[in-house]
Amino acid sequence: MCRNHLIAAILCASGLLAGIPSASGAVSKDWKCSVPVPVFDREPGYVELYWKAWELAHEQIKEQNGLPQPRYIDEAFWDDTIWIWDTCFMVMFCKYAPDEFPGVESLNNFYFPLHDPSVEKGTFPLNIQHPDNPPLFAWVEYENFMVTGDRAHAVNLLIGTKYLQKHYKWFDKAPTGWRFYSKAQRRKKSVPVRLKKTENGFQWSGVQSGMDNTPRKGGLWIDAISQQALSALYISRMAEQIGQTEIAESWNETYQEIKDQVNELYWNEEDGIYYDVDPSTGRHLKVKTPASYWAMLAELCSPEQAGKMVEHIRNPEAFGGERPWVTVARSDPGFTTPDGNYWRGGIWLPTAYMGTKALEKYGYFDEADEAAERLLSHMLRTYEGYKPSSIWECYSPTRDTPADHNGKLVRPDFCGWSALGPISLFIENVLGFHVIDAPGKKIEWRLHQDGRHGIRNLKFGHIVTDILFDGERTVTVKSSAPYTLVINERKHRIESGLTTIDTERE
Repeated sequence: MCRNHLIAAILCASGLLAGIPSASGAVSKDWKCSVPVPVFDREPGYVELYWKAWELAHEQIKEQNGLPQPRYIDEAFWDDTIWIWDTCFMVMFCKYAPDEFPGVESLNNFYFPLHDPSVEKGTFPLNIQHPDNPPLFAWVEYENFMVTGDRAHAVNLLIGTKYLQKHYKWFDKAPTGWRFYSKAQRRKKSVPVRLKKTENGFQWSGVQSGMDNTPRKGGLWIDAISQQALSALYISRMAEQIGQTEIAESWNETYQEIKDQVNELYWNEEDGIYYDVDPSTGRHLKVKTPASYWAMLAELCSPEQAGKMVEHIRNPEAFGGERPWVTVARSDPGFTTPDGNYWRGGIWLPTAYMGTKALEKYGYFDEADEAAERLLSHMLRTYEGYKPSSIWECYSPTRDTPADHNGKLVRPDFCGWSALGPISLFIENVLGFHVIDAPGKKIEWRLHQDGRHGIRNLKFGHIVTDILFDGERTVTVKSSAPYTLVINERKHRIESGLTTIDTERE
């Protein structure tokens, strides 16, 4: 981001630029006024990369008549095609600027054509390339809800349209070989459904799972069954948030059934990880990938199992090291050097983000934050040292370059889900704002960095706040309304206006 744009963003966050009359007399508002403004003196490059990610993401906001959500965010791939799991992961950074970035709203462009019986075959303007992409709607809707506090939307999802329940049931009985037909197929047909439900889980494929050329083959996929558990879990939790006890209890029962099945069939005690399963023999197919962490994200692990899972991100021969979250363990024969060949070792932001959040579920914040900053540093070094300077589709596991795909360079300007690193991992793990709870009017801050750092113009629910540590002992908070700020597990009552906290007294 250029210096003038950064100054404009800071002025917006301070309320000094928003609402200034334009030359025509109309009141204008730069989109940057909708975005939180990070402060991180130790590495200004992270801040520069943060703004670059938002700029690239803003360029991907499209508008097209005839859609349930005419203004939507595109994945930066094909203009006439949308992907479920790309869009779901984009919600995870759009939630920080919901007034400008239509992340969660874009999900309507999947819900309506897939689950509304009034949509006629071949009439929808956009192609849904893989209808059996990972079923992440409930998880991302819940995470968006926690930042925006939009209860009416949650009620509509679970009671009005029942889109979350409908998609769970669709995925559970997806018709193998079925295609989504749209107007956009003049160029290319959508890929047929490869998902197949069995008694013990799901058969799937790399392309539909999102891990296109992964070396995993022919098994019951640990990610598919774990993602269904994740959906059931978050349908239950969202129902609790809106006071729908009966819905919550019913879906929790579904979740518990899957949890028992996954731990009986997919867990390998000796290796301390979940594996895919051979459907004929029940044996584990021992290819280690981050897909195993979907089970951890879905909270299917016991504390003892989680302790074993975390060892693989600590281990540089597995998923750890200077450039963490490789998509095949470095010790696996499928790992490809030097630049990962897409999903055979390349580092992808969606699986890295998922794995980071999985570690947090069990309290492994040191490991989560360390891996997040190592990955962000890798992205920054690549941005500064590799030309053209860009944010890439995926990254090399061995050097500060983009990854390759069958010897060709992957896509630049991919924001798209690669914005998860410079935006979401930066806010949540590097800056440390790991819990934002709009319904509960609470922020939990893991204050673990040195130097002056914090965030301005952070919106959650109807509250706008600035939180800044001076690098020595004082936290200064400015807020539009009261809330609770938890700093390293100690609660502080934040009032409207200015609050000062002396951290050395704690």
